[in-house]
Amino acid sequence: MLFEFNLYTSFLLIFFFHILVYAFLFFRRSQKQDNYADLIMGFFLIIGALLIVPFMVGFAGWYDHQPYRDILFFVPFVHSLAIGPLLYFYTRAISNYNFRIKGQLFLHLLPALIYLVITLINSLLDVFVYENYNLTNEYEDPDFAPWYTILSSFSILIYLFLSFKHYRHYKKFTQITTSFADLASLKWLRNFLYAFSILTILPFIKEILSTFYFFEKLRYFGPWYYYLAFAIVVYYIAINAYQAVLLPLRRIQFNPHSLAPYQLLENNNDDDEQEDILVLEPQIFPVNEKLIQLKAKLITLMEEQYLFERSDLTLTDVAIKLDTNAVILSKVVNQQFGLNFNDYVNQYRVNAVIKRIADPKFKNQTLLAIAFDAGFNSKATFNRAFKKFTGKNPKDYLSVA
Repeated sequence: MLFEFNLYTSFLLIFFFHILVYAFLFFRRSQKQDNYADLIMGFFLIIGALLIVPFMVGFAGWYDHQPYRDILFFVPFVHSLAIGPLLYFYTRAISNYNFRIKGQLFLHLLPALIYLVITLINSLLDVFVYENYNLTNEYEDPDFAPWYTILSSFSILIYLFLSFKHYRHYKKFTQITTSFADLASLKWLRNFLYAFSILTILPFIKEILSTFYFFEKLRYFGPWYYYLAFAIVVYYIAINAYQAVLLPLRRIQFNPHSLAPYQLLENNNDDDEQEDILVLEPQIFPVNEKLIQLKAKLITLMEEQYLFERSDLTLTDVAIKLDTNAVILSKVVNQQFGLNFNDYVNQYRVNAVIKRIADPKFKNQTLLAIAFDAGFNSKATFNRAFKKFTGKNPKDYLSVA
């Protein structure tokens, strides 16, 4: 098989095989752990690897020799219309273990499927019926037709917008309903979405620059740099997504409508407070009394049962123990303590760490071990929470103490 090894082919070849290996690992983990997000990521990586192929083998001499040129022209390698939907579906699946692509959601993949079917039909007719280039352009690889590139870029931008919107709502939801918001924040996913946004607009920048004589080489070599950057970004998400601790995330079950009751509660808080001040009617007091009673029960529960020591504690867990619902309990935490649930629990954890530092029973334990026993799930989360509630870093606090 023809393959001219050089700087351009070798770099892409390395990423190509590594991405394929990660795709296999995601498919394998998806089957073992019944994780739908991993299944979606596996398909995303396969499409990402295929997208690299034309430029990888193109610089290896395929476009200049037969029958390799025909393979590139007749086989659809680039399925960029599927990239946007898969990114969006992955963002939803990793934030909701029960998410599945079904029903009308399949319509998001319809443009990619239509392109694949039409391209395959054209190729099969040209190869077996016309035995020549007829429906397929003899001088332009269909995968890189300008209309397809532009349409794919707009498609990816639209789905990136939807992914960012979903991520922002998800992040806010985790602050309200979990005690492990840092772990659930998926910052690597946010960084990937930012990087992919830059990648998507790069072809437009390249086209503008290539109109100038100084940047004329960008017409040929520019796409190689783009696909190298694409390979690096895809490899980045493969590594981070595979290292992500997914099991605690199964407890969140976020969907686009999950945040609405809490947002409604926030919007009504100011009105409720003014009503309490201006209209002191008897029927208002039972509502306030209920919140005060729940506050007392919550304090008792946290202090006597040490619920804060559970690193995967959620608002729903506590609400069930208090025989109430999560929205009402969120109102108690917000109005009675002036905190969201994540900060409320972390405050207990910080106080527990401070008490245990001063207790001789814990003198043989490291500070990080004490923090983990108190419910923190990472050193970074512990340091951030400790400084937030004490105004000092743990090391500075210990030096003073």
